Amino acid sequence: MAKKIKLTTAQALVKFLDNQYIHFDGEETPYVEGFFNIFGHGNVLGIGQALQEDIGNLKVIQGKNEQGMAHAAVAFAKENFRRKIFAVTSSVGPGSANLVTASATALANNLPVLFLPGDTFASRQPDPVLQQIEHFHSHKITTNDALQPVSRYWDRIERPEQLMSALLRAFEVMTNPETSGPVTLSIAQDVEGETFEYDEAFFKKRIHYVDRIIPSEESLARAKEAILASKKPLIVIGGGAKYSLAGNEIGEFSKKYKVALVETQAGKSTVVSDHPFNMGGVGVTGTLGANKAAKEADLIIGIGTRYTDFTSASKTAFNFDESKFININVSRMQTYKMDAVQLVGDAKATIQKLDELLISYESEFASQLEDYKQEWLDERKRLAAIEIDLDDEGYQPEIQDAFGKEKLRDYANALETNYSQTTALVKVNELIDPSSYVITSAGSLPGDMHRLWHSTVENTYHVEYGYSTMGYEIAGGLGVKIAHPDKEVYCMVGDGSFLMLHTEMVTALQYGYKLNIILFDNSGYGCINNLQMGHGGDSYCTEFTKTDGSILTVDYAKVAEGYGFDTFTAKSNYELEEAIGKAKKSDNSTLIHIKVLPKTMTDGYESFWNVGISEHSTNVNVLDKVAGVLNMRDKAKQY
Repeated sequence: MAKKIKLTTAQALVKFLDNQYIHFDGEETPYVEGFFNIFGHGNVLGIGQALQEDIGNLKVIQGKNEQGMAHAAVAFAKENFRRKIFAVTSSVGPGSANLVTASATALANNLPVLFLPGDTFASRQPDPVLQQIEHFHSHKITTNDALQPVSRYWDRIERPEQLMSALLRAFEVMTNPETSGPVTLSIAQDVEGETFEYDEAFFKKRIHYVDRIIPSEESLARAKEAILASKKPLIVIGGGAKYSLAGNEIGEFSKKYKVALVETQAGKSTVVSDHPFNMGGVGVTGTLGANKAAKEADLIIGIGTRYTDFTSASKTAFNFDESKFININVSRMQTYKMDAVQLVGDAKATIQKLDELLISYESEFASQLEDYKQEWLDERKRLAAIEIDLDDEGYQPEIQDAFGKEKLRDYANALETNYSQTTALVKVNELIDPSSYVITSAGSLPGDMHRLWHSTVENTYHVEYGYSTMGYEIAGGLGVKIAHPDKEVYCMVGDGSFLMLHTEMVTALQYGYKLNIILFDNSGYGCINNLQMGHGGDSYCTEFTKTDGSILTVDYAKVAEGYGFDTFTAKSNYELEEAIGKAKKSDNSTLIHIKVLPKTMTDGYESFWNVGISEHSTNVNVLDKVAGVLNMRDKAKQY
């Protein structure tokens, strides 16, 4: 007869998590790193008590905001190529509601996180309890139901024995490359403390084997035929290529057959920027060289990409009338996009198989790619050296002439700077150690970094753009630092995103995880202001202005100093170099407050973004833009 062990549901949960391992490429490692927690009445007496009594080998980190700590867990999973996770526990009600944004971020990026929100009483005896919502049509609905559409797998635990099947299903989903994503197990707070005699074998070491999937011979043959028929093939490197650790294979494949490389945000730094045929970011935030190569290519090989609108430039980036597509992905659904030849398989294994099949092939793209790359490097050099002189009558803003020089002058006076964002960003790139990790997520910075950032060490670029979550940058930076405690981590954040969420700065200080926050301050939501004005609108609710119209300024260095960070302010390359030098030497977390003028970010480079625009307006400037947008929509691929 199987031996039984009496445990509470919460104790059984912790014991199980501590004994999960993953096996990949012959290496076996623990799968669950630990718990992020904010305790409340829905979890402190159940999961909290279980962790207090026996945490095993798990880390336990106290968060400061449920969304923030969950974003740290998302970033940690990404940095571990989806082969290590954190569990995240919150209380019932507002605590679990705060997880929704982070779960959606994880789902959009196919990243595994285990969410464990407390819930109301399974017995319903004391209902309605504190923080419980009530519906007239169903007593069963709680706040945690809001997590259903943003979870890859969702379950509610209302009896202790349900935990076993729920956990097995959860780990199958999280460790499966095709379905990898967030899992929510909503556990009723009374059930957390209830006991059950569990089978002891359930808690023995469990190994989750992840095998590299190889496409069928028939599909490989079809792909080979398409490649041999092409003259100018181009590879789109997506996040799936990074998680597969396929950078070396893709880089060598490109050199051998003279295949162009372009990168999505998730795929950037899978292959280093110095690779001769790496054209950089593609699409709406792409480089001029990458976008020219994409339009010229007659075969597009997508590796681990979802073809989001920013990658495909709203389905205008490629010559759809002339080009063919091959898609390599562990998800069959993703391989079907763009009417592609479908290779359902692991990126690294599939590229290796294709290489074996292509005995004699070389594209006609090489000299053109070299020209495109040099053209972009010259443009990058120009962007790095922009000097703003508002006293020069001929000077105009880089992006939006409509913004006007006088308004820029007001910002220059209020922020006490005439510093360009592109100049500052390239300078940061030059100054930090190449093996450092950089992270950003939302605003104009992801676009500038996608174009301008040179990654000379593989997998050091971390940009969350699957969901473009404002507030991810600092919390995500904490997750990156936990994954790489011996490396410097730089959180690139705009003032708008900083205001959204920065509470995990305190967590970083509390646990001794050094973060370097590079805060670009242009006193507003500059990216959306560009979108607004670029489509003919007036500036409206996208700048940080007071009711009298004057510009609101905040001393973010003082905010960080109050938390306990070492802080610096930079308004020139000289001051930035001095600040980064001091930040490198500090053992403490740092914040560098960089004041930059609006309209000094990058823009365009032969790309189109299809966004909603008003087809009827009292503003003639809006109507002037409508025809161009509608014309581009007509040119875009329709499916």
